[in-house]
Amino acid sequence: MNDLLIRGGLVVDGNGAPGRIADVAVHDGRIAAIGDGAAQAAPPGARRVDATGLVVAPGFVDVHTHYDAQVFWDAALTPSCFHGVTTVFAGNCGFSIAPCAPEHAGYLMRMLARVEGMPLESLEAGVPWGTWHSTAGYFAAVERSGMALNMGFMVGHSALRRAVLGEEASARAATAEEVAAMGALLADGLAAGGIGFSSSAAPTHNDGGGAPVPSRLAELDELLALARVVGAHPGTSLEMVPGQGTFEDNVTVLAALSAAADRILNWNVLQVNTAIMDLVEDRLARSEAALAQGGRLVPLTLPDALRTRLSFETGFLLDTLPGWKEAMHLPVDEKVALLSDPGERARLAALAASAPRAFLLRGINDWAAMRIGETVAPANERFRGCVVGELAAAEGREPFDVLCDIVVADRLQTGVYPPEAGADDESWKLRAELWRSGRALPGASDAGAHLDMISTWSFPTTLLAEAYRRRELVGLEEAVHYLTGAPAALYGLRDRGRLAPGWRADLVLFDPATVGPQPTQWRTDLPAGAGRLYAEADGVERVVVNGVDVVRGGTLTGHRPGELVRSGIDTDTVTAR
Repeated sequence: MNDLLIRGGLVVDGNGAPGRIADVAVHDGRIAAIGDGAAQAAPPGARRVDATGLVVAPGFVDVHTHYDAQVFWDAALTPSCFHGVTTVFAGNCGFSIAPCAPEHAGYLMRMLARVEGMPLESLEAGVPWGTWHSTAGYFAAVERSGMALNMGFMVGHSALRRAVLGEEASARAATAEEVAAMGALLADGLAAGGIGFSSSAAPTHNDGGGAPVPSRLAELDELLALARVVGAHPGTSLEMVPGQGTFEDNVTVLAALSAAADRILNWNVLQVNTAIMDLVEDRLARSEAALAQGGRLVPLTLPDALRTRLSFETGFLLDTLPGWKEAMHLPVDEKVALLSDPGERARLAALAASAPRAFLLRGINDWAAMRIGETVAPANERFRGCVVGELAAAEGREPFDVLCDIVVADRLQTGVYPPEAGADDESWKLRAELWRSGRALPGASDAGAHLDMISTWSFPTTLLAEAYRRRELVGLEEAVHYLTGAPAALYGLRDRGRLAPGWRADLVLFDPATVGPQPTQWRTDLPAGAGRLYAEADGVERVVVNGVDVVRGGTLTGHRPGELVRSGIDTDTVTAR
């Protein structure tokens, strides 16, 4: 089942070395030989695969996902598997679902539904809540369920805080005794194989009731204490989303955590486009200055332009506009009534217009530039694909009024798309230069989260299609390295991320002439009938995990050969120094 002989492909090893035509032999789920002797190294019963015209590369590694819940109803972690991903890290931003006592399951579900855009009904129906309390128990539940891909999990700060402080986790700082209790839970999770510690101070991260997620209430002493716990466990790492205030203040905190743990800290996300290069350069420079404090910070970047789908139903991101939070957290009926009121519309429009420059650059309050996507009401079908400003000009009305009419008629279910940020040629060049310099790493997919808002899970095939093939900004070997060896090295991933004898046989076979994401569409396939943005890939012919096909010819095989990636066993320690 996990013995394989791949013949005649262009082997690109993930380490940046030039590709070469060679055979690859796999035995017992590991690479037995590459090139001369491969045919002899493959057992007689090994499956034969003709890879002529295809690239044979290590499976892609996605270090920033939120597949903690989805794995229970979708072992293949679609659509990531179709884009060549074989290893993912979940539990990011402090949002793991362990530890979790039964009395806290409802809170964590509502928090994930709000802050990570996972349908609440799917979380309720698709996850076996109550079958674990500890991180170790959660890992056991995941392994019982089965995985098609390899998965590593961070231990999330918000879950730790809720476990120790209960309902007060989002209301106050922790006492010294509570910090010690969190540290003990974190140590248990890391000892069970947790990959590291994740947290968030982002102002956009609010729970199901609109309060800050628990991690946002942590003081520096608490964060440092937990970072020191991470430093006591081999093969661990740190991940955090910066908070409010100046980025200089944020970097001071991130650098202190990295130094306290003596671990690299990756932060999410550095958006790169020409319109904000002054901000980008400032954040890069301040991140690099962390070295002087004994820390090392690595920003993750989206390879592609930022494409966002806004929803007045969830209100995520819209609730960060000045004065909009209360309105966006109202129940549907009350929100529809508010958006139908001319006076309230004028009030919200004025508040949105007062937002800082960063909001305009992301298009969150640029009503005229927004495009109407999915609609529900029959009368709104004619508006699909239309730009709000053009509709408003034709009617002699304000763009926000026109948008509100459409949204109200759809009872908030309209898909609203701000203009893309960073799709221009110069922005693509800037991103490629950053990756090549080592100042930032492609990633930040958020796969498994924001299911109605973003489609960034396609970043591996997007990078190959755009940066390599269409724009010729990076070479093939370079592109593969950014998707394999580079992210694997960030986490000290052992025996994965490269093609070498003795290493795990996680492989992706793709056609370099056609590889790329398919168009994104709306798909209703989640538990309890919920939907998500979804797209598979062209040109990805075969995805192999531990020697077993999980995708073949664009179709799932149903096999579940994935393994839990445990710190200190499957990872080596990568220090900040």
